[in-house]
Amino acid sequence: MSGNIELLSGVLAAAKAEDRAALVGYLPAGFPTVEDGIAAAVAMIEGGCDIVEIGLPHSDPVLDGPVIQTADDIALRGGVRIADVIRTVGAVHAATGAPVLCMTYWNPVDRYGAERFAEDLAAVGGAGCILPDLPVEESAVWRAAAERHGLATVFVVAPSSRDERLAKITAVGSGFVYAASLMGVTGTRASVGASAEALVGRTRATTGLPVCVGLGVSNAEQAAEVAAFADGVIVGSAFVQRLLDAREAGQDLQAGLNALRGLAGELAAGVRKRG
Repeated sequence: MSGNIELLSGVLAAAKAEDRAALVGYLPAGFPTVEDGIAAAVAMIEGGCDIVEIGLPHSDPVLDGPVIQTADDIALRGGVRIADVIRTVGAVHAATGAPVLCMTYWNPVDRYGAERFAEDLAAVGGAGCILPDLPVEESAVWRAAAERHGLATVFVVAPSSRDERLAKITAVGSGFVYAASLMGVTGTRASVGASAEALVGRTRATTGLPVCVGLGVSNAEQAAEVAAFADGVIVGSAFVQRLLDAREAGQDLQAGLNALRGLAGELAAGVRKRG
């Protein structure tokens, strides 16, 4: 299988044609269990997400805030493995037909083997990888493997990125550019940050790739605010928090899935308002 970068690009283009931003949801694999995590990601797409990112839980994350760290810890204590992450990507894609990416730090991929990881991810219909800690200068081996298997390589840019750095990153990325709305780690915030719009503008000046904004979006109003200037709105911690809340309240999985569908629906309505 050649991978699904074309599907990813098509979904982003279709959202643009509808004069709206795409809604991208995030959930770590293995949370609350592997099977329940698959059901949760499917529910997010059923609720209105266009694209889903499946996180590879990591014991020492640099980008993830406390909410996602809590979910990662639950997944790791449950024994989640890379094979489970890849299986999650495949199962969610097979159930929904939506583009599904893996978001991971580089070390697990390097240990697993870049070629093997790309081959296995493409074999289940994965659309690509988001690699927040992989410097572009050290990415040639991965990018070659990803290109061979039809996968997108999504790099992360930040408000601190200088224009020349943005150009270097976007020149070798594919699929879309992940623009971190502010400095810091993932998590919900009262404000998404004024620097996000400026970052999107500077990034667009270097590339024709869609620019999707993440970090801090948690409700329909914020989604609409970001959708006014971005091609996609990425939401992670707010989805994870809904599942954590259901778990802590002693509710069953169905209640958590309903909460995810509800949040996805609210956010999907937000990205269609565009400010």
